[in-house]
Amino acid sequence: MSRIAIVAAMREELHGFLDDMGRSAVKETRAGREFFVGEIAGHEVVAVLSGIGKVAAAITATMLLDRYGVGAVVFTGVAGGVGDGVRVGDIVIADALVQHDMDARPLFPRFEVPLTGKALFAADARLATLARDSARQVIANDLATEVGADALAEFGLDAPRVHDGLIASGDQFIADAGKAAQLRADLPGLLAVEMEGASVAQVCADHGMPLAVMRTISDRADVHAAFDFGRFVEQVASRYSHAFVRRLLDALD
Repeated sequence: MSRIAIVAAMREELHGFLDDMGRSAVKETRAGREFFVGEIAGHEVVAVLSGIGKVAAAITATMLLDRYGVGAVVFTGVAGGVGDGVRVGDIVIADALVQHDMDARPLFPRFEVPLTGKALFAADARLATLARDSARQVIANDLATEVGADALAEFGLDAPRVHDGLIASGDQFIADAGKAAQLRADLPGLLAVEMEGASVAQVCADHGMPLAVMRTISDRADVHAAFDFGRFVEQVASRYSHAFVRRLLDALD
């Protein structure tokens, strides 16, 4: 496969990939973003922070496609779980993404991106399958090694599960159980909420570019969502991301 983009929302989630690149990494700064070009597991990759929110992430994705000629995008990060049975420490692999704050009524139906005729933007089926299989393999065989028993115990992560389905993005940090419940009612099948993925999915759809989105559930999008978020990202989510994406890269042709 041609050059692969690894996109993360949090700086902690990039550290493992930069270590993997080692001396092969070349840093280029464009539009306030640091793009790291190098090699991991025999693949040429570009690793970058998306920025927070839909606009920042869409700009980053566009630059990856236009300036770096990537052939696929893998987006990893954290999300709030809203689906039934989606717990902290679980993984959600997107099969489609939607902007939950897109509302141009009465000109267009709620959630539909104007002039596209679409509300849902699909992830690439093959990449999503590889991502799901990679996550399941890590959880089944390598979780204690990759994350560490102390971190698993600290956050009460017992038998994490992998889910695949709908992820919603919006320029809001959802920390209200009522809001989460309303989104779940308005978007049947919704599993998780975050702030970037759907905008990246729209950019990738416009360019015909394969996309996979892998999200670690950090909270339940309720009043407890702002717990020790930074520590969870550092101790759990960043290690999840590194292990899952490395396994995914190993599985790619």
